[in-house]
Amino acid sequence: MADGNLITQVLLPLSLAFIMFTVGLELTAADFKRVVTEPKAFAIGVLSQVLLLPAVAFALVLAFDLSPALAVGTMIIAACPGGVTSNLMTYLGRADTALSVTLTASVSLLSVVTIPVIVGGSVVYFLDVESAPDLSVAKTVLGVFLITTVPVLIGLGVNRRFPQFAARFDRVGRVLASVLFIVIIAGAVLSERDNIVAYFAEAGAAMIALNLIMLTLAALVSRGAGLGKPQRIANTLECGLQNGTLGIFVALSLLESREMMVPSAIYSLIMFPSALGYMLWARRNL
Repeated sequence: MADGNLITQVLLPLSLAFIMFTVGLELTAADFKRVVTEPKAFAIGVLSQVLLLPAVAFALVLAFDLSPALAVGTMIIAACPGGVTSNLMTYLGRADTALSVTLTASVSLLSVVTIPVIVGGSVVYFLDVESAPDLSVAKTVLGVFLITTVPVLIGLGVNRRFPQFAARFDRVGRVLASVLFIVIIAGAVLSERDNIVAYFAEAGAAMIALNLIMLTLAALVSRGAGLGKPQRIANTLECGLQNGTLGIFVALSLLESREMMVPSAIYSLIMFPSALGYMLWARRNL
């Protein structure tokens, strides 16, 4: 139990904070000017993640008739922003990396509001009073703020004050962040290894559907809005690659539910092959 508390209360938050720090480290003040100079691409990306993704997740939860805990877990991953993996894959896809990073950072900042609202509403909707965890709005806001907003702002500040260091550390930081992400997901799966097959049987199809539908919708919306190829790829990947580490943090550290963690772990496992397939297809066909 002590080891479990160490992981969920110390190692997980610190790892997530470092991952978000690497996102901020890639940002410059010029990136945020995109909100004004290129508002369409930015607005489509934000609205797709903040509104469209949770709406699709909610519809799928009802369609697949998931258990209450897994339903809340699905809404948790839907409330999470994109992560460092979306930035990295956008970079590898030769798309608009600056837009991807700006979206990740901006939606991460917004998650201080969106996660408490979406997750809190899901707890009330799907769980009865007796089984619902005690979700403190103040604790949730503070927790999300400390492990997403603060590290992003610190990274932004470091990049602005020490740009040469930020440039040198960026590649190492990306690798370390990716390794931490993989370790966290692997640990989450292993911690539930006795139940993971049953959980995947119940929630796996819903997570696959959520991922594929969001990749498709984001691509169609971006194309319909007349965005350029680099922006379409960036927005699509941003909607298909969510911050599973944050989802696990919310489930384990804020809601103290291992079952609610499962959708984030499953989604994190299945999102890479589909996003990689889209990226390779988009580079050749868009």
